[in-house]
Amino acid sequence: MIVEVEIIAGTTEIQLGQETAVALGKFDGIHIGHRRLLEEILSRKGRLAACVFTFDPPPAVLFGCSDGRELTTRQEKRLLFGRMGVDILVEFPMNTVTAATPPEAFARDILAGQMQARFLAAGTDLSFGARGAGDAAFLRKAGPELGFRVKTIEKVCLDGEEVSATLVRGKVEAGGMEAAARLLGMPYMIAGEVVRGRQVGRRLGFPTVNVLPGKDKLLPPNGVYFSQVRCGGKLYRAISNVGYKPTVTDERVMGVESYLYDFTGDLYGKQVEVYLRAFRRPERRFDSVEALRRQLEDDIAAGRDT
Repeated sequence: MIVEVEIIAGTTEIQLGQETAVALGKFDGIHIGHRRLLEEILSRKGRLAACVFTFDPPPAVLFGCSDGRELTTRQEKRLLFGRMGVDILVEFPMNTVTAATPPEAFARDILAGQMQARFLAAGTDLSFGARGAGDAAFLRKAGPELGFRVKTIEKVCLDGEEVSATLVRGKVEAGGMEAAARLLGMPYMIAGEVVRGRQVGRRLGFPTVNVLPGKDKLLPPNGVYFSQVRCGGKLYRAISNVGYKPTVTDERVMGVESYLYDFTGDLYGKQVEVYLRAFRRPERRFDSVEALRRQLEDDIAAGRDT
């Protein structure tokens, strides 16, 4: 069930009118480490509003340390936070002015003042304020005077490695979707609106739904993946192609095209979520559309057994 999240974006003037439990972070990927932070604030719902405070764009993008591609887009974060039960999501503007805010002013004026924070959950790698001088230790020291308590969440380790967005990113970029799912606590998701394609799949007898990810979405290697698609509150087993469909077009439009098992209907204009579960094969150009059709038959048959 998705609850209605109050979204505060594009402003530094935050007026909540209620006391909050706040999780601070970038939340790229919303991996199992992030989920520990979220559990802390969600466990305080009722007494305090569960609030996520993040930055938009992420600091790494502002300072040119990132290509802008995220594991979880703004739209996807909003959807997932709502599904988890978060009450309020603050997408705080990150620019040269706000980035230069002294940590003391950030804690006093924004967290304690505007956010009315009474509890904060933060990771050990938290940094904020001018030159990144603010961290969890600073908040713990400032908390008693400002009226909030801080809980620092240690890094989660899986198979001897610290779980991080960087680690998840490496798995996704290598096509290791099963490994990424373990780190995320769910299969890797691509959310978007279903658009009309060239309807080649329909002509071949395999009608598909097409989603065009934004340039800010990190995608795995081009290829075919065993997947699931959520639409209309229902989850369907599926098989998805990530890429350019080189056999049927020379247009370089990156898309995610999915065949849904046991589904009939029209999803054009609907919002769907594609979950990539496992890599099947690389994308390739076939000698003919008929050769592509035979390969699709093999792919779909294989997907029925997964």
